[in-house]
Amino acid sequence: MGDNSGKQTVFIVKSVKEISMNTFSRSEFLKLGSLSLLGALVSDSVFANDGFFSAAAVKIDTDLMKKLLLNNDTKVKVLLQKGLLDSGVRLSNFRSLAGAIATMSAAVSHPESQFYKSAEVADYLNQSAAILLKGQYPDGTVDAGGNRQSPPDTAFVLESVCAAATVLKENKQKNLIDIKSKLKTFIQNAGEAMITGGVHTPNHRWVVSAALANINALYPDVRYINRINQWLAEGIYLNQDGHYSERSGVYSAVIDKAFITMARLLNKPELLDIVQKNLMTYYYYTEPNGDLVTVDSKRQDQFMNITVSKFYLQYRYMAIHTQNPKFAYMVNLIENIPDFEQDALVEFMTNPELQQAILLKPKIKNDFEEFFAVSNLARIRCGNTSITLFGGNDKPVLIVSGRSSNPNFLMYRKGDAILKYMRMSSSFFRMGYFSSDGIEKVGNKYILRETKQGDYYQPLAPEFQKADGDYQLSESKDGRFWNKMDFEHRVASNVKTQSTVIEVEENNGSLNLDFKVDGPPNVEITIEMCFKEGIQIEGATLGEKGNYFLKSGFAKANTGTETIGIGPGLVEHQNVNNLDSEEYTYHQGTLRTDGVHVYITGFTPFHHKMTIG
Repeated sequence: MGDNSGKQTVFIVKSVKEISMNTFSRSEFLKLGSLSLLGALVSDSVFANDGFFSAAAVKIDTDLMKKLLLNNDTKVKVLLQKGLLDSGVRLSNFRSLAGAIATMSAAVSHPESQFYKSAEVADYLNQSAAILLKGQYPDGTVDAGGNRQSPPDTAFVLESVCAAATVLKENKQKNLIDIKSKLKTFIQNAGEAMITGGVHTPNHRWVVSAALANINALYPDVRYINRINQWLAEGIYLNQDGHYSERSGVYSAVIDKAFITMARLLNKPELLDIVQKNLMTYYYYTEPNGDLVTVDSKRQDQFMNITVSKFYLQYRYMAIHTQNPKFAYMVNLIENIPDFEQDALVEFMTNPELQQAILLKPKIKNDFEEFFAVSNLARIRCGNTSITLFGGNDKPVLIVSGRSSNPNFLMYRKGDAILKYMRMSSSFFRMGYFSSDGIEKVGNKYILRETKQGDYYQPLAPEFQKADGDYQLSESKDGRFWNKMDFEHRVASNVKTQSTVIEVEENNGSLNLDFKVDGPPNVEITIEMCFKEGIQIEGATLGEKGNYFLKSGFAKANTGTETIGIGPGLVEHQNVNNLDSEEYTYHQGTLRTDGVHVYITGFTPFHHKMTIG
């Protein structure tokens, strides 16, 4: 840590009575492998030179280290059984191979691993390194799926390969000499691509920069630092909600990890302030069971179910650095969710700070109401009830990576009873789902609004007419479709407007909703509720295709341990197909998801009040 020499003062408590002070390089510190070998206490002042810690003794989490070691050894067994199949065909994705190299390197270098100094593992590593080199292009890049000769994807590969090279660096096994040479060649070749290569997305800049920081820690070169500074000079976007520009859980985890790497290896602790703000946001975005709110993402995870486990190393590192009880809470939460994989041994070996036990045992009352005004998202927790309101889609709504387009405006959970989403659709010019123009908070109410407009078009003026009728292919002024109609030069007429207002008020975990849709009469309105698969619905009528219709009164969604009540109902039509808009249905696509669907329907002018709770 700190400057490029990596020197720091280490206090190793060998016993209560004996304290010795030694100065270790970063690589010498790695020789210790798991500090559980020493039964040691390590002072926070180990890292005080970088200004990250106060001087307070902390203990190594030996139980966690043992689990990491056991899981790493288990993965090694699986990899060895599977073997390497080098058919001579160029790989299209090197991330899994790089991950295997990191796993194997940790095992062969860790004194407590059953594969320590294993000749079989060394042979696997040798073959793997050869495959890496064979797949590397002269410019230093590798392929990744459809991305050809990709600098950013090469940076993701380097994350694992540099970790492997770091733990192997001090390993003196003779049968690893050739492997280390091959990895060095791959890394330095890739370093040239990192210095000159371009990127696609905002997070790629920081992944490339973190890769350069890792390379520089192994093989210092001022060109690596210069390139990092060139990317950093563009500025780091973090809005007042604590979001990066992609507003994505998947990529926030990636960016936070990259900034932590740069903060550690380049003595840039100011980057941790940014990480801290983002992690606070995702504290509020995390459900009690570890699921992550992704509805407002501008990337592919806006339609994915993911957990906060992707943030484990980030929360652990920052919990140690900041002593923030909320971060300690998140570490404990992640370590106890089903998809937590204790497979980060190499990370703990390359960054020994992670090995410290988190002594905080926070008892946090998770009742809160947080309004993220820039993102137009509200999060409310009350007891075992969790609520998300969203109205922050990018307008016009386009279904493409980089834009927010999820039509879910309300999500509600009570324990294991989960309303995955509520949507509302209108047959008005087949424009599909309601997509709010933001959220306004007035007193205790959250108000969502949208105005839709459908146009008709007048004849072209004489000066724009063409005898052959071959007009420009263009988009209609209301954005619904394209045709060779030269819409730009036509006057819109017979314009129809539909306005929708949804008011939501929370009261001790229950919600009062008021729907108002005005405009042309006799337009079909459909309120769609999708509950988690397996939930039992009582009080609603089962119709075709497994759909439930709440005709009147109240219904219950039961899991056996928790119940969500909804109602009163209303059903004036049962046309619940083609709710998505022409943009989807023309291509016979749909946004309908798996789950138990319950519908309330009516016609404009539509005014309906209901409760959820």
